[in-house]
Amino acid sequence: MKRLLILGLSSLLLASCAPQVSKLASEPNAEADVLFDASHGETAGEADWVIDGGFSSFADMIQKIDLKVTSTKYEDEITYDKLKNYKVFVMPEPNIPMKSSEQEALVKYVKAGGSVMMISDHYNADRNLNRFDASEVFNGYRRGAFDDITKGMKQDEKASSRMQGVTSSDFLNDNFGVRFRYNALNNVKIQTNQSDNAFGLLDGVKQVNMHAGATIAITNPDIAKGIIYPGKLSQKDKWPHAVDQGVYSQGGTDEGAFVAISKVGKGKAVFIGDSSMIEDDTPKYKREDNGQTKNTYDGFNEANHKQLLNNLMKWLSKQEDYTSFKGKVSLSEKTSLLSMESPQNSTEPKHEPWGTPSSHYKWYDQATFASGSFGKGSKIPNATSTKQSNNINSNTKGNSNNQSSSNHNSNNSGTHQDLDVQINLNHPYIKIDVLSQKALDDIHVEIFSNGQQVGLFDGNPPGPSRSYDMRKNGDTYKVYFNGKIAREADQTITVVVKSGDNILEEKEMQVN
Repeated sequence: MKRLLILGLSSLLLASCAPQVSKLASEPNAEADVLFDASHGETAGEADWVIDGGFSSFADMIQKIDLKVTSTKYEDEITYDKLKNYKVFVMPEPNIPMKSSEQEALVKYVKAGGSVMMISDHYNADRNLNRFDASEVFNGYRRGAFDDITKGMKQDEKASSRMQGVTSSDFLNDNFGVRFRYNALNNVKIQTNQSDNAFGLLDGVKQVNMHAGATIAITNPDIAKGIIYPGKLSQKDKWPHAVDQGVYSQGGTDEGAFVAISKVGKGKAVFIGDSSMIEDDTPKYKREDNGQTKNTYDGFNEANHKQLLNNLMKWLSKQEDYTSFKGKVSLSEKTSLLSMESPQNSTEPKHEPWGTPSSHYKWYDQATFASGSFGKGSKIPNATSTKQSNNINSNTKGNSNNQSSSNHNSNNSGTHQDLDVQINLNHPYIKIDVLSQKALDDIHVEIFSNGQQVGLFDGNPPGPSRSYDMRKNGDTYKVYFNGKIAREADQTITVVVKSGDNILEEKEMQVN
């Protein structure tokens, strides 16, 4: 019996693009080794965490270590009978909660010898605006709604098939000895500590990066161990949109592990606090809420991410019967938790969801999804190592009301030599291309109206976009951003392009 389960979470992301996409078949292949889950909102918002999209590089890597890859369909439910056919089950950053029956199937699967990897994201990374982020899906409860998991939902949401059989539980803590924390660490570079190198998982791994992610609390050190911890932290390392203090300690083991492992029964588990480490820049599908082109980032090829993932996959794919880390590796310290992290004591710091979904879009009804999105008639499949070109940079303009702008015909302040900023505005959507004759690093954009931030990026509240380094694009260097203008914006907006704290370009535009 093949048994290896990988669950993955994430993050939301803007990026420059290098189009690649893995091929997929129309039905899951029962003879494959690795099964990716695509049935719990893994393609909501900017996420494209499927093996023919933003996780195609990861899928190709897995196949290079002689493990065949396939995926569920959008409509599938997790059952033990389905899982037992595979060595690996990958669930990348789910945004739709698991039913109690699905949780039970996972536990049965792992105890029987399967392995599970759960890749999470920071708290409030709710891509489909259903009040669940990936950490809450995996933990088994909503922050501030432990007594009523449907708290705040409309009647049609409560009555949907997606919410039938969904109940609150302390799932990860009770079964795997861990819990994803509510914290949100932003752009943190982590140097690994070889004293944490259990089972050779850190061989060849010196650095990993977090781009708005969470850490994992070790609640039962006998069966759970942290292998990568952040270094010293301050409030400067807090994600700008965090709804609470963001950073819970001064770093180290007190903050929790960025990567952790667990041993449950005959099976294994891996937990990662940020999907940015796994994603690549080859999204295939359109956003399900509005049909816009997605932006993802090539975190897979950052730092030593590929080597770490390679090590983790090999460890997970080797079934071992020992049931505890006692006597196998040095045990981790139990993570000291804040009182607000108790499921029963948790509160909702800010109203959820953080934004208002489009009037036509219902997260639980794929019939309302935009054309070209994954749930809209998409089928997934079996991946091969052959990648296809996918023109994700194409910008299909809407009607004649679209506005385009570039710096040679606008009034600008702080213009950077050799910089060309091109803006396409189809209110409320906006695309910003930044081109330069020289490679520039740490580029991000901000959009203001009447002195307030009104730019919406990556499914986050109004604020700056994520930062990216330019990439070679023909004879120039380029980075681009897709976003949305918040409804609070006045008729005039100002687009600001920055490199770090330095303003490279400011451009004023009329919204209407």
